[in-house]
Amino acid sequence: MSEHKLLINGDLISTGEFLDVINPATGEAFIQVPLANAATLERAVAGAKAASLIWAGTSFQERRELLNKIADRISENVEQIAAQLTFEQGKPLAAAIMEVQFAEGFCRHFAGQEIHSEVLQDSDEKRIEIHRKPLGVVAAIAPWNFPFLIAVYKLAPALITGNSIVIKPAPTTPLTAIILGELIADLVPPGLVNILVDNNDLGPILSAHPDVAKVSFTGSTPTGKAIMANAAGTLKRLTLELGGNDAAIVLDDVNPAAAAPGIFGAAFINSGQVCIALKRLYVHDSIYDEMCDELAKLAKAAVVGNGMEEESEFGPVQNYAQYKKVLSYVDDAKANGTIIAGGVAIDSPGYFVPLTIVRDIEDGHRVVDEEPFGPVLPIIRYSDVDEVLSRANRSELGLGASVWSSNPERAHKVAMKMEAGTVWINQHCAFGPDIPFPPAKESGIGVEWGREGLLEFTAMQVINVNKHYAEPEH
Repeated sequence: MSEHKLLINGDLISTGEFLDVINPATGEAFIQVPLANAATLERAVAGAKAASLIWAGTSFQERRELLNKIADRISENVEQIAAQLTFEQGKPLAAAIMEVQFAEGFCRHFAGQEIHSEVLQDSDEKRIEIHRKPLGVVAAIAPWNFPFLIAVYKLAPALITGNSIVIKPAPTTPLTAIILGELIADLVPPGLVNILVDNNDLGPILSAHPDVAKVSFTGSTPTGKAIMANAAGTLKRLTLELGGNDAAIVLDDVNPAAAAPGIFGAAFINSGQVCIALKRLYVHDSIYDEMCDELAKLAKAAVVGNGMEEESEFGPVQNYAQYKKVLSYVDDAKANGTIIAGGVAIDSPGYFVPLTIVRDIEDGHRVVDEEPFGPVLPIIRYSDVDEVLSRANRSELGLGASVWSSNPERAHKVAMKMEAGTVWINQHCAFGPDIPFPPAKESGIGVEWGREGLLEFTAMQVINVNKHYAEPEH
């Protein structure tokens, strides 16, 4: 493979410093990529600031045309991007292809959006207008679970609303963001899109930078709090989509055999490395044993392996630090519950953890109260709906939740009492670019996606006109 380069202020550059990218299926480096430093960051932000002043004056049609060209370029290179995504992230190739296609879809969705000025009041006395203006430079800080999709779904709304962007991917998954920059370098005006790769050292500088108007971050709650603190000096606009420990409540009228596949898929999607994956399953006592059996059967049949091998259905944990963390949650599950699937580390190179399910466990243990962010699912027994709602809502996180029932009206009443930004009924982890995605509690601030998420990339301006103004008499 040819040497990769960073897109910085319109140029594809190599910095002379390099970062090893580890394939989580082997635990070994498979490529080196350029590593930015503080000077690179300053060049990126300066270029983005200059570009934002020009881009803010473009029409929605011009912005739409560019985003559709970017989407076309993604579509033309799905297989290349997906293969590198599997190498750096670990997910099976089919899932990587799906992520790239999702990214294209998000890009095209936001390309089709437009924000119009509104007239709030127009009378003989006054006219009040509401306008939405670009913010300027957006810093997009992306995590390692969906590195390509998240980079694109931050880029698209930023550009359509007239902003420029500096994208900083996670150091463990920088390659597909770099490839994105290389693919669109000849499409975007200089400075409009910048790709900045660091080794976990440039985030504080970027999030505190006086020329950055907004930070859009997806990642852990502790990191989100650090970004919020760094941004406080300049009162930047923030969208923080942070951790989740999503609870699901299965009511007593559910058929376990019918519901188990949907629950299983929502818990173990991307090997559980999803902020809105189902992470705590509360099942009514009357169907508890049967539900445990159905889910264990699915987990035991699952094939965990190298994402480039066709038979693999689930890949490894993405990085070594997270791998060790997930294994600590497996140990907690063993010590405080009954393992009914998985639980034994796979003896092979790479960061593989079998799909692990633990039953007979209670709230108060780490594997229930915290977010493992890996292929570990605790199943907790309950008998009273009001009591389980209290337990489900006890978490300081509130990203998503779900209720499962054969009675939609009954499920809806329970869903309305759950403290989460999104509550699904008879599904979980269902999302799209047209659906607002708000967090609750310490799962973040702001909104991603939908019109509400799009507006987060703009500044509101009110024009208030007094129609009866007259020159003072002399």
